[in-house]
Amino acid sequence: MKLNPNFSHIYIEENAIPYKWAQRILARFPKATVIHISDYKEVFGRSGQNFRLQKASMKLILAVKKDGFLYPGSPNAQNFGLTNFYYNALILNCLYDCTYCYLQGMYTSGNPLLFVNLEDYFTATNKALHRREDPYSPLYLAISYDTDLLAFESIIPYCREWIQFARNTPELLIEIRTKSVNYGSIKDLEPTDQVILAWTLSPASVAGTYEQGAPPLIHRLQAAQRAIDNGWQVRLCFDPVLRTDDWLEHYSDCIEETFKVIKADSVHDVTIGGFRLSSDHFKEMRSVRHDSALLHYPYKRKGNVVSYSETENAEINEFMIEKLKMYIPKDRIAAWTSL
Repeated sequence: MKLNPNFSHIYIEENAIPYKWAQRILARFPKATVIHISDYKEVFGRSGQNFRLQKASMKLILAVKKDGFLYPGSPNAQNFGLTNFYYNALILNCLYDCTYCYLQGMYTSGNPLLFVNLEDYFTATNKALHRREDPYSPLYLAISYDTDLLAFESIIPYCREWIQFARNTPELLIEIRTKSVNYGSIKDLEPTDQVILAWTLSPASVAGTYEQGAPPLIHRLQAAQRAIDNGWQVRLCFDPVLRTDDWLEHYSDCIEETFKVIKADSVHDVTIGGFRLSSDHFKEMRSVRHDSALLHYPYKRKGNVVSYSETENAEINEFMIEKLKMYIPKDRIAAWTSL
């Protein structure tokens, strides 16, 4: 069956049409078939959708977010000791198609949903800054949580907008997590200590098998080093660590390759952690990818979290820390531990 190319169709809420970001996207895809809708949920949230098929031929959905501009950070994510930890959802779903991604267990649609009322997010963030629980700690905001925001930068330049917003907003610290090599789209911006660019790094064997559509390791490393050279704070994320065949050898090689490219003394910090996610999302993921050996590993459930056993996670952390300590001081390595 011949599929349409990505973004051949754009669904847009009627009330999203006047927004400048909606107009910019429509201009970016002048040949797309535009379909007007009253509410994004009638497209994005309907039952019976085929997530896998939609990922092979993605359509864009443009909408106005009405509420929920910030959410408390998940316990499955690391907060680096910062108590005011939040994330936002500027875009739902991703351009990549990683086997282990929780999004396929969270949403029935594989199509990206872009919220175009960016200024409302800025307003909500300013309000959260003034009422944050710990006034002596910055508001730490992950803005690339339910997507890879930098990968979308040529479609909608939200990273650029947030970097400029953070620069002018004292007491705000944002993290932009990515597998993208699209650093060139923001390299003209002056670096700021209020932004951390964080690259997810995986061994070549993992990236090639489980991170469909994402750039290879070497290209991510080169992008990260370019950002370091330009003065940005760069975080390296060996997370999630997957216990695949010969994982010890693969991750050892990955760390060695990383610091052949990356100047270790210029790295802001490093994170590590075994594969983990919500048990509800995991159940749905298995039904979406019923043929995936990775998702049918004998994981353990503790509370609402599915992960490796405590022993396996401890082995991951011990091994990764030992290898990383050859390059990075231990106090700059943050490890996720079992709940």
